Amino acid sequence: MESPSAHVDEELQPWGDPECPGQLPGRLGSSEYAQSGVVEKGRPKWGNPLQFLLVCVSYAVGLGNVWRFPYLCQMYGGGSFLVPYIIMLIVEGMPLLYLELAVGQRMRQGSIGAWRSISPYLSGVGIASLVVSFLVSVYYNVINTWTVWYLFHSFQDPLPWSVCPLNGNHTGYDEECEKATSTQYFWYRKTLNISPSIQENGGVQWEPALCLTLAWLMVYLCILRGTESTGKVVYFTSSMPYFVLIIYLIQGLTLHGATNGLIYMFMPKMEQLINPKTWINAATQIFFSLGLGSGGLIAFASYSDPSTNCQKHAIIVSIVTSTTAIFASIVTFSIYGFKATFNYENCLNKVILLLTNSFDLEDGFLTASNLEEVKDYLASTYPSKYSDVFQHIRNCSLESELNTAVQGTGLAFIVFTEAIKYMDVPQLWSVLYFFMLLVLGMGSMLGNTAAILTPLMDSKVISSYLPREAISGLVCLINCAIGMVFTMESGNYWFDIFNDYAATLSLLLIVLVETIAVCYIYGLKRFENDLQIMAGRSLNWYWKAMWAFVSPLLIIGLFIFYLSDYIITGTLQYQAWDATQGHVVTKNYPTYALAVIGLLVASSTMCIPLVALGTFVTRHFKSRASFPMA
Repeated sequence: MESPSAHVDEELQPWGDPECPGQLPGRLGSSEYAQSGVVEKGRPKWGNPLQFLLVCVSYAVGLGNVWRFPYLCQMYGGGSFLVPYIIMLIVEGMPLLYLELAVGQRMRQGSIGAWRSISPYLSGVGIASLVVSFLVSVYYNVINTWTVWYLFHSFQDPLPWSVCPLNGNHTGYDEECEKATSTQYFWYRKTLNISPSIQENGGVQWEPALCLTLAWLMVYLCILRGTESTGKVVYFTSSMPYFVLIIYLIQGLTLHGATNGLIYMFMPKMEQLINPKTWINAATQIFFSLGLGSGGLIAFASYSDPSTNCQKHAIIVSIVTSTTAIFASIVTFSIYGFKATFNYENCLNKVILLLTNSFDLEDGFLTASNLEEVKDYLASTYPSKYSDVFQHIRNCSLESELNTAVQGTGLAFIVFTEAIKYMDVPQLWSVLYFFMLLVLGMGSMLGNTAAILTPLMDSKVISSYLPREAISGLVCLINCAIGMVFTMESGNYWFDIFNDYAATLSLLLIVLVETIAVCYIYGLKRFENDLQIMAGRSLNWYWKAMWAFVSPLLIIGLFIFYLSDYIITGTLQYQAWDATQGHVVTKNYPTYALAVIGLLVASSTMCIPLVALGTFVTRHFKSRASFPMA
């Protein structure tokens, strides 16, 4: 396939005078698009509008829908969390998604070219998006690495995380595993082989390194031919997760205790509606689940037909993404209810067995229904003996089990694996679950890599010397090489740093500048005219109000919250695995880790002001050179 932009620099000229930022033609019909050079002859396009829609859905519907949204429901009000979530979808997610799709479709360029077309001073916005996408790609594919590892082990009988291994002397179970649980042991010791702290790096472990290489090879095969290969892959990556979720829903609803989890999820806690963090987390979830600011949406839309109704696509993708998150939560909480009920009843059985044996009670006399009554009777009748036995009695509580909030890798690789091992034919459910996670992760990686490759392919310097296949391979190879850091014994600690700090503040700043650029530099009226030409209908007041006022103010609020939260929190900390105790402990980051955190944040955010300053200085000296003083 020919390079997407063999003559980008020349073709930028019809968009506007580089000496007059923001002065772009405001009215271009579909035929005028072609005449003005906006649609390059060599630029690939999606095979049909459905491919474009599916690739956006595949990108937006990611792992966050499966393992972060259920956690937020659990933490912030259950069913009542849906109120701020839906409101934030309407005032933030949908408008900003439409904005990025429209910019990509209008400018026919990747993130760098699109914002440079509006103003040379805004090239840094596209560069910042590219940097963020690169950093996200580096660590995000590590999740797929772990998923591949679990998928391979899912074919074993019994599942390797279902039982503790024997110790070296074969006289009992491994001590670390007994202090933790078999699922925690498999995750921290067998998968990560984690070190006690971030200071103890250890070496690169060959098994995770091999899985990481395989994960990047799969990404490369998906993006090898650009829209030609990606457009076919998304038919599978966008539909297969729903097939698995439906199967899991049927299985989940038949499990003992599933209703306990569903009641817990949908039971509203209305007091959480006055909690500012509830609204902030709802807005954040919408923002990041749609992939705003990273350049992937702009890249996808740049390959779309200029007359595509991107407003309709923005609405569909927003609704599908949010509906998927709610649907995945129903599945998750049905499984979660099963696990919590199993642990609760297992706890009760241990207490019943302990009391029955300690007081020589008849088998069957003591049951879960009369446990509290018998305990009161034994405490009053045999106070001394009961006091001794009481020290070994666990406090069993179904509510406590349900209140245990876990997100991210903890939910996917510990909580879910704990529930799977108690199901009938656990290998089947494990294979389905981790295959679904792999497909979701790969779908998101298509967007991350597109955000990197599209600006590179739009560069005349790069695309004229290297074919697309070579550029794609080089990007994957560089990402894979850097990603080897996460396969070290301390790799999980570095993964958490990248996950927490590589994109959060950066994406907020990028999208804020994007909305300001469209509304106040390019001009909302001019952009409205462009959209009317593309969509064949005028822009209503809702979109204009959201872009010009509501969404920017909301982003500023989120930005201030995160900055203040970092400042108030003070010392940045991380969770380290203590093998001697069998659980995580909190430790402070060392100085060099704090430096890396600062570098991650600055590497993208500083692109915007530095590039603008560099452009100003360059234009200033060019202007003086053109008009020398007498």
